[in-house]
Amino acid sequence: MSAAESSPAPRSRRARGARESLGSVVLGFESIVVFLGGLVVYGLRVLPGGIEPWWGIVGGSVLALLMVVTAGLLRHPWAIAVGWALQGVVLLGGFLVPALFAVALIFGGMWAYATIKGASLDARNARHAAPPEPSNGE
Repeated sequence: MSAAESSPAPRSRRARGARESLGSVVLGFESIVVFLGGLVVYGLRVLPGGIEPWWGIVGGSVLALLMVVTAGLLRHPWAIAVGWALQGVVLLGGFLVPALFAVALIFGGMWAYATIKGASLDARNARHAAPPEPSNGE
């Protein structure tokens, strides 16, 4: 038995739809901006009350990590809802640092495009991949 015969065949990759691909890109890039936003919260010391400023770094890091994990789970329908919830958290961060309102507007728009248009593209691609239906007279 040769080495080529004993090695298993390479596993084929799972096909990813447009919604999953576009959403992963948006959440991946947004995670970087959110982490940097946490550093801004720390540097400006804008947390209310007696909350220590280093919690800004922790919050930004946790939110960025959640975005990366969600980007990997977008094959599940519930992960789209989690992505929308994360967009809401970024929007709420705008009350601490008003520049995060702009981040929420830009990335929220890209997330909406990725989920809505991506689903539309996936449906169109599924229609084109389906076998044609027989016509009435043939």
